[in-house]
Amino acid sequence: MIELRPFAELGGADHGWLKAKHHFSFASHYDPNNMGHGALRVWNDDEIAPNTGFPAHPHANMEIITYVREGAITHQDSLGNEGRTEAGDVQVMSAGSGIRHSEYNLEPTRTRIFQIWIEPTARGGQPTWGSKPFPKADRSGRLVTIASGFEDDADALPIRADARVLATTLKAGESAEYEPQQSRHLYLVPAAGSVEINGVRVNARDGAAIRDEAKLKITALEDSELVLVDAA
Repeated sequence: MIELRPFAELGGADHGWLKAKHHFSFASHYDPNNMGHGALRVWNDDEIAPNTGFPAHPHANMEIITYVREGAITHQDSLGNEGRTEAGDVQVMSAGSGIRHSEYNLEPTRTRIFQIWIEPTARGGQPTWGSKPFPKADRSGRLVTIASGFEDDADALPIRADARVLATTLKAGESAEYEPQQSRHLYLVPAAGSVEINGVRVNARDGAAIRDEAKLKITALEDSELVLVDAA
């Protein structure tokens, strides 16, 4: 089953400095019938104006993955971590028992990100943060795991969740395949381009909520970049 969620139909908010679209219920966009997809709780499509951002605020008991699509994001937190994550790269924050952080676009141009929240397998624990480059050339034509709660995904940034986050870039006509285990919740969003998933067209920034598909065949209808979450 593949449920298409067109970008134009997503809830959202325009704060001037922040233009946000929400794939699931979030903040002032409250939708009790769309609170998440399995352990995947939030998928926000954010556009942040230059020299603005999210001032310090708290989180707890959530795995927060930031996939930078354009520009760069600069992170600071209450543990003393600081870092700049640029387009194509990924940062992960395990909020654990509690952490405060800020995320700013200090660039002269807009920054665009996917912010993905996944519920952890256990509450509490020491908060952590990490960032890692994942060059697009290294994931051309194949799905690469960029964040994962599974030990076998040794090259991915670790998260404390029964989930993994994957990404790929596909040239027009190229395909990638993925075989999930049974009873998983998959959610796929093209950051750019358009793809066909088992015969269903998904355009840039649309969401596809996927259940009970034994195998995914993802074919690029044009040059595309996409992110896929596989969660319990």
